[in-house]
Amino acid sequence: MVARTGREPLALPLGRALGQVLAGPLPALADLPSFDTSAMDGWAVAGAGPWRVREETAVLAGHAPAAALAAGEAVRIATGAPVPPGTTAVLRSEHSRTERSRTEHSHTEQARTEQPRAADPSAEHLPAERLSPEQPPAEQPPAEQPPAEQPSTGQPSTGQPSAERPAPAHPAPAHPGPGARPLLHALREVVDGQDIRPRGQECRSGDDLLPAGTAVTPAVLGLAAAAGYDELLVLPRPRVEILVLGDELLTSGLPREGLIRDALGPMLGPWLAALGADVLATRRIGDDAEALYAAVTGSTADLVVTTGGTAAGPVDHVHRVLDKAGATLLVDGVKVRPGHPMLLARLGTDPARPLHVRHLVGLPGNPLAAVSGLLTLAAPLLAALAEPGAPAEGGAGSEPRTPVPYRVPVRDEVHGHPHDTRLVPVVRRGGSAVPLRYNGPAMLRGIAAADGLAVVPPGGARPGQELDVLDLPWPPTAGAVPAQGACFT
Repeated sequence: MVARTGREPLALPLGRALGQVLAGPLPALADLPSFDTSAMDGWAVAGAGPWRVREETAVLAGHAPAAALAAGEAVRIATGAPVPPGTTAVLRSEHSRTERSRTEHSHTEQARTEQPRAADPSAEHLPAERLSPEQPPAEQPPAEQPPAEQPSTGQPSTGQPSAERPAPAHPAPAHPGPGARPLLHALREVVDGQDIRPRGQECRSGDDLLPAGTAVTPAVLGLAAAAGYDELLVLPRPRVEILVLGDELLTSGLPREGLIRDALGPMLGPWLAALGADVLATRRIGDDAEALYAAVTGSTADLVVTTGGTAAGPVDHVHRVLDKAGATLLVDGVKVRPGHPMLLARLGTDPARPLHVRHLVGLPGNPLAAVSGLLTLAAPLLAALAEPGAPAEGGAGSEPRTPVPYRVPVRDEVHGHPHDTRLVPVVRRGGSAVPLRYNGPAMLRGIAAADGLAVVPPGGARPGQELDVLDLPWPPTAGAVPAQGACFT
C-alpha cells in the first residue's frame, strides 16, 4: 500500500510508532489470552465442593501450570496464572474459607481425650494386671469408681503411665493422620467457568483487531504488544518544510524599533507536528525572491509552508515565485477574517516519484491569520496526504477536506465582519462557547488560551446562537479564563 506521499509504508518499533497511522489492518498474531488464565487471586477448584486442598506451592503467573486437578481438589492460584488442567472454576479468596479435614480432627480429639486420663493420679494405684490391652483407656470407668475386674494378662497396658514412667507435664502435640488435608468451602455459589479467562476470549489468531488508517495511540501500542507485535507497519508522515519570510523578524531578544520577534517560526513546527507532519526544517529566508525560489523548487518535502508574502505588497514574492516555478494555484484567497490572503498551490511532480504530488500552503504573516490558514488549509491537506492510495485526479489538494466542526451555543454576542466569515478564539465553559477578547489578526493572546475557533457568520452572532467550532490539535484548556471584551486590532 502506497501513501499519497508516494512512499512505501514504514516498519517502526512500537516505541517509535506513537502518533503514526496504521498502513493496513492489524491482525492478531496469537490468541488473546493465549491460554486459560485465572482472573482473580484465589483457588483453582475441580468439580463440586468442598474441596481437598493440595498443599503445594501456589500456581503463579509466569510459571508452568500445576499438575491436573482431580474432582474435589483445589490449589491456590494467582491472577494471570495458567489454570491447571481439570479446573472447572476459580474461587476468589474472599469468597472462601478453609478448615482442617475430619480425619485430622478425629486424631486431634483422640489425643485430647487420652492425655488427661493418662495424667489421672488415681491410675497410678491400679495394678498393671487390671488394665487389659484389649480395652482402650478411653473406655475405662471414671477414677472415682472401682474398675470392673478383668482377666489379667500378666502384662501392663501400653498407653497408661506407671509409677516407673510418670505422665508428661503437657499434652503431646497432635499430628494429622496419613492423607489428612485441609478442606476448602465456598461462601458463595460457584458456577462452572467463573473467573477463568478462556483462551481466545478477546480474539483468535488472525482476527483483525483494527482497520487500516487507525491512529496509533498508547492503547493501540498496548494492544499490538499483547497481540505479539514488536513493530508496526505505518504510513509515512507527510514531510513538511517551513520557510519563514520577512526581513523584520528577530530570532532572539526583545523587539526594537522596526523589528519584531518571529512568533511563527517557533509555533508552526510543533503545530504541524501535532497535525501529523514530519517537520524537516524551519528556514528563515527574509524578503529575498531568488532565495525563496531556490528554496521552493529545491525542497524535497511533500508540503512547503511559507509565512507572509502572500498579499500584494512590494516585497510579497510568493505569487511571483509560484508562477516562475510553474505551480498551479488551487486556492488564492479565502473570504475569512483573519487569514483572507492564504493560498494553496500544487507544485511540479518529481519524475522519480510519479505518485508524489508536492504542495505549498502560503500562510499570512499575521500570527492569528496564520492559525486560520493552518486549520482550514494545512490540516485538511495533511490529512489527505496521510491517506493510503494514489491521489485523486487533480492532486490530493484539489478538494481539501475541512475538519469536522461541532456546534456549540455562544455565550456572548460576537461582532462579525460585514461580508466575510470570522474565526474567533473561544473556550468551552458549561456547555457554551465563550469568545475571547484578543482576537485581532496580529494577536496570539486569545488563541493561546483557547479551546478552538468559532466560525462566526457575516454580521456576527447573538447570545445563545449555535456556532460551528474548529478544535485545536491539543487537549482543551483547564481553569478559568479572565473575562474579555471586544478587541479587533
